[in-house]
Amino acid sequence: MDRLDLLVSKDEIGDLHARYMRGQDRLDADLQHSVFWPDATADYGFFKGSASDFVTFAQDLLRTHEANHHLLGQSLIEVEGDVAFGELYYFAFHRLIEDAVPQDMIIAGRYIDRYERRESVWKIAHRSELIDWARKEPAADSFMTALPDALLGARGAGDRSTMRDWLRTA
Repeated sequence: MDRLDLLVSKDEIGDLHARYMRGQDRLDADLQHSVFWPDATADYGFFKGSASDFVTFAQDLLRTHEANHHLLGQSLIEVEGDVAFGELYYFAFHRLIEDAVPQDMIIAGRYIDRYERRESVWKIAHRSELIDWARKEPAADSFMTALPDALLGARGAGDRSTMRDWLRTA
């Protein structure tokens, strides 16, 4: 594999990571499904099965949260021809409501992936999620009330990231 093919492959795999997380945070199931091969598998410990079934499971679960924010960290992608292996660090924030009290759950861990290039397209063939640490505590962002005009993120069409026509002329 030449250096240019290696660079392009790693970039295309990185795009899969970004689209996966955007699909999670914006509750866009189609986008999240698009990063997996139809026969892809997933193992999250608490869920083991097809990647497609995992996306449905995750979307249903995250829909019950007030908000989610996933941050990607360093990644190590090793390409071996049309197969690649990856370790991707993540930091995930989840706003939950439990007994009418806002709670913040933070999970940090890593995805262990196998990617396959089929007909010149890279997608995830298998994803495992490892949790390195987690914590849950009462929400502590009451200071946001002091910023009533702050632009807040949203899910779906209500998020500014989906407003391309607006952004073209902003």
